Amino acid sequence: MNASFTGKLLEWNRTTNQRSMPWKGEKDPYKIWLSEIILQQTRVEQGLSYYQSFIKNFPTVHDLANAPEEKVFKLWEGLGYYSRCKNLIASAKIIATERNGLFPDTFESIVALKGIGPYTAAAIASFAFNQPYAVVDGNVQRVLARYFGITTAVDTSVGRKLYQHLAGSLLDPDNPGLYNQAIMDFGAVICKPQNPMCSQCPQREDCEAYKTGTVHQLPVKEKKLIKKHRWFYYFMIGSGDDVYIRKRTGKDIWQNLHEFVLHESPDPGAFPHNTYLKQLFGDQPFAVVSHSRVY
Repeated sequence: MNASFTGKLLEWNRTTNQRSMPWKGEKDPYKIWLSEIILQQTRVEQGLSYYQSFIKNFPTVHDLANAPEEKVFKLWEGLGYYSRCKNLIASAKIIATERNGLFPDTFESIVALKGIGPYTAAAIASFAFNQPYAVVDGNVQRVLARYFGITTAVDTSVGRKLYQHLAGSLLDPDNPGLYNQAIMDFGAVICKPQNPMCSQCPQREDCEAYKTGTVHQLPVKEKKLIKKHRWFYYFMIGSGDDVYIRKRTGKDIWQNLHEFVLHESPDPGAFPHNTYLKQLFGDQPFAVVSHSRVY
């Protein structure tokens, strides 16, 4: 363990860190699990109200497991990445039926649940059960990359192993949950992606990136996000006060969610002039209302 880094981090956490969240200090593995799943691919500010809503509606894992899936998905609405919700329901049913509501208490048994990877398992194991597993998320990678001047890409197999090993070596074995929360908060509050607060950083004298002027160049990422463009056209088919909707099937996005009748076109410009549409609508005017979103 790097005593200087860990000691200064814990001192900052004790004396300066004022980041407040309802799940901080929580020991109930069910509530920790909910918070971690909700915050995957989601900003804390957005996820907060969802966490509170889930705790209110499903205070125990039995409540979540026994709830109608439509109700769970409705509360999840707006968070996106609906496979997270699907896995949440599946794992809740396993815990409720196969374990009588008792949450798994080892890293190996936690990571075996659907939708839980090494990061989430480490978070639950350390926060709920005080087990020495280091969490490695984007905040942690950024802090370590800058402090140690690491140029190995974080999104490679070599990089992932390096950061996981380094994070584990810095972990306070007596207070792993406290340390994990501290370094994540430090990355969110001080060592931010943009406009990092180096002037307020207690680690800056030993920070390689600060000393070499490479703060904004780290961490290194090898892969670039590839955006896929898809064009969906929905038909609202109604009769009186009724509107037809259907459940999505297959393994595509939004599995098991409901939608209007859909036509997907590879060419966004051609669809309004589609021959089938002209035959369907004849001379009746119709409009294409555009709405786009990047996932």
